[in-house]
Amino acid sequence: MGASNGRERHPQSLDDVVSWTISRVGKRLVLATPLGLGKPNALLNAFYSRAKSDPEISLEILTALNLVPPLGGNDVEKRFIRPFSSRFFGDDYPRLDYADDQLAGRLPSNVQITEFYFQSGSRLGNEHAQRHYISANYTHVARDAMDRGVNVMVQMVSAGEVDGQPMLSLSSNPDVTLDMAHRLTFQPDYPLLKIAQVHEDYPFLHGDAVVPYDFFDVIVEPPAKHTLFALPRAPVETQDFCVGLHASALVGDAGTLQIGIGSLSDALVHALILRHHDNDRYRNLLVEAGTERTPGIIDKLGGREPFNEGLFGASEMFLDGFMHLYKAGILKRRVHDDIVLQELANKQELPEKADALLIEAMWDGGSLPPALDDEELARLQDLGVLARGVALVHGRIEAPDGSTIENDLLRASNRGLLAEHCLAERLSIGTLMEGAFYLGTKNFYGWLNALSEEERPQFRMSSVRRINQLYGGSETLEILQRKKARFINSCMMMSVTGAAISDALAGHRLVSGVGGQYNFVAMAHALHEGRSILMLRSRRESASGPQSNVVWEYPHTTIPRHLRDIVVTEYGIADLRSRTDEDCIMAMVEVSDRAFQDELVAQAKAGGKLRNDYVVPDAARQNTPERLEAMLKPYRADGLFEDFPFGSDFDEVEQRLVPALKRLKALAASKPRLFATALKGKPADYPEELARMGLERPSGFAEQVLARVLAVCLAESQT
Repeated sequence: MGASNGRERHPQSLDDVVSWTISRVGKRLVLATPLGLGKPNALLNAFYSRAKSDPEISLEILTALNLVPPLGGNDVEKRFIRPFSSRFFGDDYPRLDYADDQLAGRLPSNVQITEFYFQSGSRLGNEHAQRHYISANYTHVARDAMDRGVNVMVQMVSAGEVDGQPMLSLSSNPDVTLDMAHRLTFQPDYPLLKIAQVHEDYPFLHGDAVVPYDFFDVIVEPPAKHTLFALPRAPVETQDFCVGLHASALVGDAGTLQIGIGSLSDALVHALILRHHDNDRYRNLLVEAGTERTPGIIDKLGGREPFNEGLFGASEMFLDGFMHLYKAGILKRRVHDDIVLQELANKQELPEKADALLIEAMWDGGSLPPALDDEELARLQDLGVLARGVALVHGRIEAPDGSTIENDLLRASNRGLLAEHCLAERLSIGTLMEGAFYLGTKNFYGWLNALSEEERPQFRMSSVRRINQLYGGSETLEILQRKKARFINSCMMMSVTGAAISDALAGHRLVSGVGGQYNFVAMAHALHEGRSILMLRSRRESASGPQSNVVWEYPHTTIPRHLRDIVVTEYGIADLRSRTDEDCIMAMVEVSDRAFQDELVAQAKAGGKLRNDYVVPDAARQNTPERLEAMLKPYRADGLFEDFPFGSDFDEVEQRLVPALKRLKALAASKPRLFATALKGKPADYPEELARMGLERPSGFAEQVLARVLAVCLAESQT
């Protein structure tokens, strides 16, 4: 372990790392590891293996979003998923043994997995996961980990250079790690052992994620080389495309964007690119889809025109969508880590190069100190105000030309000399994107690794404390940077009075977690121009038939109704901010599916929350899936709104199977329907698809039924 930069050497095997750690902290291990991609899987497996073999060890793993390649649950899923999983995730990917054992219900009694966020739906019905979930805002996770006595932190890192110096990058996960480091500055005696392992292909990201080697107590050797876990691109459906289209009209030029993960966000990004590159068709779609039923909110908050100044990304999660927006020329508004420079940038008055006028503006605005120190000098050099050759020598400022200046900027003459002798050739280009963690596709990781030396610093990673909130000492700057902020997230259900259900179902059954959603909703209300936009599919299919995701009430909520703001469904936009309960109910009914409107209206009237003479407007009575399908059909014929708008990781046969398997899953809930469907099936019409599922020569009655039903589902999905 850790010979780099003269660090102390330790034994190098993973098992020796575990032994050395136990010798330092004892047999009670409270081990924190990042959510998502930043886990050193092989090292975590070594800790878990030791705990399984030694019942005297007490191991608690504090984490979230355990990434495990799917194996499939039932026979049909296994037939489809296992060949794809082997091809896509790579046979060298080290599965997380503790996660597999948790899912299988075979964790030993001396091991506990404590999580604050699940991969959506992956832990429903899992008793261990449901019992040991911590409900917390993302910004509180570092606090909660330390409250639980975390004594070991393990993380995957990237190695690189900054200004010629060897450095590490926390890469995908500075989020909680930097928050914990910040808390340790107030508790310097807190015992925390920090262990890192370098991964050879892990993208090196800039910003606060860059740390020196001695940030960690141990660097595990050798570096990891396994395939990085990537997310397969999911199909985008008609509902999603329509939600994204409506939401895209609420994003204003020269603004700030935060988005989450999933097909709704993919649809939003697709619509933003359409708005920028095919504006005439985009405007036609706004009319046809019903977005223009609420033109006032578009005029006030968003727009229909292409992006001139572009957008800045400030998002908890840095994901593929921002890559696509950057490539499309939309993610192009840069921000600067200085109040005066940012004020000038917001007014489009920032010069390309610092001059005497800028130095005086920075002095007047409080951006220059009375005297430089090493930290302030480095900041001004990073901003591109002062040249890299400027130094502090014996208490004086030494210019690149060798002249020296008294380090007293209270005197205007010294500021003038600073401007004459010490300015850089150009100001820093600034930052396009700030994130707290990233996760995405193989293409996304490849793009990050291929960024040029000039591009790379424009994509910064920081702590979740910085990204997800507005308090911490830099509020004035962050407010200037995050102008016209649109925090766009998704939820599962929404009450008619504006409460959102995003993380759990009735009975406290956790689907995912709160994550940063509450943070962003609260920040939207704190920012003068900020708005929270929650995207929602208004209906879902279930074994018992269609269900409404717009509900009268629900026993659990993630976002309380007093923080209600904007809701977008496939049928339009509901602006709930500053509205009465009655106003909200009418707005939500009018973006709900027609099949459920009458019931919602009746409940509201019975509850005394809606006037008795209210009638659903005729336009809202057109809210049907059939209308949306018909509306998109001619555009699909022209190649727009494809199932995989940003490409697919499935081959052509698998792409045909995906929608068919969804139909088959719905049919499987009813055996009579399943057998009735099987009578109509013609497996001979789909030899490639049946062969891919191992059903080209079905053996036995069950396989014959499955082959016939799948053939029907393939026929229906391709109609």
